[in-house]
Amino acid sequence: MGKKRLIKETQPKEVKEEKQIDAFVEKELKSKKIKKVEEANLYIFATYNNTILNLTTLEGNTIYQSSAGKVGFEGTKKGTHYAGSRVAEVVAQVIKALGISKVNVFVKGVGPGRDAALRMLASKDVNIVSIADITPIPHDGCRPPKVRKV
Repeated sequence: MGKKRLIKETQPKEVKEEKQIDAFVEKELKSKKIKKVEEANLYIFATYNNTILNLTTLEGNTIYQSSAGKVGFEGTKKGTHYAGSRVAEVVAQVIKALGISKVNVFVKGVGPGRDAALRMLASKDVNIVSIADITPIPHDGCRPPKVRKV
């Protein structure tokens, strides 16, 4: 059977996660050449399976894009509240690093990551100017198929 070994953590879990996110953001920003932007749009696309955040200029050119899979979540964990908040935390650090002062947020979808992402952005002191829900809603939709006669 052998001896059981105890692993002692030298740093709290939150500090390790913050260092991982800082390293991830630095690595991502070094690989891209980004122009200075004052105001930007942030699109949050939340499905039941994933949460995707897309930071663009006002014209629509993508500055930075991240998702739960890119941050490190796999499988069903990508569609959770926690994954949405972690993705938003990464994007908030990118916003701070680029010096963007104002952000317009557009939310699309019905997944659990949408509220978590908004709360994380607000807690990280991102200056949110407006929040708009652009989820497509059918007004009357297509004509249903005729009744099946057996």
